[in-house]
Amino acid sequence: MELTRLRPLLEHPGPMATVYLENRPPGEDAGTQSRLRWQAVRERLEADGATLPALAALDSALRQDPVGEIQADGRVLVACDDGVLLDEHWDASLGSGDAGYWSDAPQLDRYVREALTAVRVLVAVTDQQGARVRQEILGELVTDGTEPAAEQQFSAAGSTVEGSGGGRVHKARRGYLSHKHNQRRADEVVHQNAADVAEHLAVAAGRFRPDALVLAGTVQGRTAVRAELPEHLARISVDADRGGVQDDAAEAALAEQIDEIAEALRSRRLDADTDAFELARSQGLTVRGPGAVADAARQGAVSTVVLGHEAADGPTGDALAASSACGAEVKLADLPEGDYADGRRGIAAVLRFAVPTA
Repeated sequence: MELTRLRPLLEHPGPMATVYLENRPPGEDAGTQSRLRWQAVRERLEADGATLPALAALDSALRQDPVGEIQADGRVLVACDDGVLLDEHWDASLGSGDAGYWSDAPQLDRYVREALTAVRVLVAVTDQQGARVRQEILGELVTDGTEPAAEQQFSAAGSTVEGSGGGRVHKARRGYLSHKHNQRRADEVVHQNAADVAEHLAVAAGRFRPDALVLAGTVQGRTAVRAELPEHLARISVDADRGGVQDDAAEAALAEQIDEIAEALRSRRLDADTDAFELARSQGLTVRGPGAVADAARQGAVSTVVLGHEAADGPTGDALAASSACGAEVKLADLPEGDYADGRRGIAAVLRFAVPTA
């Protein structure tokens, strides 16, 4: 994840309030519970010195929610005297807790950590006539304007789900008049339809930047489309052999397999990023803790900010802001938390070059 997408927020003049409200199972009193939870966080912010204009902006933003939406979806907000700077659903797991911070820079490590679990999946439910294509973002509520699970009816002609091959697809039975000619024509139709689907997927992937392309639907349809994929999509393609879109049960089976594919991708990504951190650590090119990361970033040395699964011991806003300014990216890894009990848990950095830090 590139920190530059958050740079305008990270570099906005402070001080500012950062608020996290976790998602919880909604009940009959969801509206009351949401108000009470916000009131408790508000009181903590006020005690920490939050200004009335910033608190009023948060009050206004949260009052506009439908009853129970915060309870069901969770929320992250950042506000200063100028108004609300960030207002997003926050798909945090139950138990992460509500929190409020008043500081010079927004405290976005929890928000970024959640976003790093996201897997972007382009799904194509294929048959020999064409495909239904949709985009899904699993593990993150969208913050870049892309609609999750936005389904498109694909067609080269733009009006039906069929590809542009036309004609009949099923091969002729033996004994059928002009058997070889009709069989060859059927093969040509399947090939053209698959090529149209593959072309559409290449365009969609260029906009959506998926981590995986899931090919679902009939075996014949998947096989034909896979054969037409450009190399960069073939490398990230995965077959889903369960379910489809024909009924609710098929949709549920497909969704379950897509979740399994996404979880496997998360695990591989975490392992790779952890290995990369450990390699840099063995070379003396890492620092640990919010202060050291911020210090190294101000010297232009931070290549990658690395967040652990545990929350950092102290505020991370300055570290993320300084790292954003020097063009760093951010990743999630299994940090060796037990080795760092002196206030350096939860955040680290891989360096471009070694620098002295406090």
